[in-house]
Amino acid sequence: MTLTAVVHDAAQVVTLEATDDEADATDDGASEATDEHAALGIYEDAAVAIEDGEVARVGPTGPVTREFPPENAAYAVDATEKAVIPGFVDPHTHAVFAGDRSDEFEAKLRGKSYQEILDEGGGILRTVRATREAGDERLLGNLLRHLDEMLAHGTTTVEVKSGYGLDAETELRLLDVIDRADDRHPVDVVPTFMGAHAVPEGRDADEYVEEVVAEQIPAVAEQGIAEFVDVFCEEGVFSVEQSRRVLDAGRDAGLTPKVHAEELARIGGTKLAAEVGAASADHLLHSTEEDVAALVDSDVVPVLLPGTAFGLGAAYADARQFLDAGADVAVATDFNPNCYSQSMGFAASLACVEMGMTPGEALVAGTTNAAAALDLPEAVGTLREGAPGDLAVLDAPSYVHVPYNFGVNAVETVLKGGEVVY
Repeated sequence: MTLTAVVHDAAQVVTLEATDDEADATDDGASEATDEHAALGIYEDAAVAIEDGEVARVGPTGPVTREFPPENAAYAVDATEKAVIPGFVDPHTHAVFAGDRSDEFEAKLRGKSYQEILDEGGGILRTVRATREAGDERLLGNLLRHLDEMLAHGTTTVEVKSGYGLDAETELRLLDVIDRADDRHPVDVVPTFMGAHAVPEGRDADEYVEEVVAEQIPAVAEQGIAEFVDVFCEEGVFSVEQSRRVLDAGRDAGLTPKVHAEELARIGGTKLAAEVGAASADHLLHSTEEDVAALVDSDVVPVLLPGTAFGLGAAYADARQFLDAGADVAVATDFNPNCYSQSMGFAASLACVEMGMTPGEALVAGTTNAAAALDLPEAVGTLREGAPGDLAVLDAPSYVHVPYNFGVNAVETVLKGGEVVY
């Protein structure tokens, strides 16, 4: 076994593995400040040892460093007065695209609605035009730069959707770019096919759904890159039945369903996600108690995207109704040209301030629950023994500083598989 890294003398290490009980947690050196802190598995004056890219031991610094001397590690990180958290998992982005829509941000501030911008040729279809015209190397360069920014903010795993092609050729190109970025960048990139992101200009929705089902999905399945199939189930975009056709076809081709649901209006996308066994239902601004119950009963992860509401000046999803119902809520950035933030820390701040989540709930939502939304192994998004050695060292003594110090990146150092990558 090779000792990859030892992060030692941390003010706080958050494992996101609940201890058996608070008494045992205290004996092991875990914080007893609150029930939530104990449930998060927080150790004080702590260390993490990583062997062959996986967490080998976590606990009080003394015992860990005696067993795993930092001087024997390829990477020794002194985390004195700093907190250590699992690397963020961002389970919903549209990070591969070309073009710029900053002028639309300004137009919205002057009072134009999203629909008015769409009617003038802006929005998703504007990005589609720019993306179709861009070469693969330009698209790859754009995506790698976005991944650099995500990594700097502590994200070590991210989902990236296609969807700015809206034809078989460009959608396949986008998935290939996503795959190439995954090979070249430290961040793990999970690819999702979203040919049903919008209806192309001059096309009928039913006609285009037929193209997605009959042409695009078979081609995507043959390419073998995408893991998920997603659809924008929304009023004026794709109806519930059109969305069901896409998701059923994707599932039959070996892709796991995801659903953009109840973002602008409630039309039944949440129940559709439950019925097709989706990994997640995302947005959910207009979900009802009945919708929440359907997700909980079917083990579909609700992914909430507070940055989208922030960018649109819209109402936020009601996180508390999901949490109170026992749902494993996830939070994501929804990074795209209309929600231009690569920071999971900012998403966590919004989740706390605007959606009523606690800092602990927001951390869980951006790590282990986010991993569940991507069907990743249970250990991903934690620092339990056997988990990937993916972590962020904060320039702050507590994980609470991530949402508390809003507008500032609290991340100082990032390890991926035990290697210092930022």
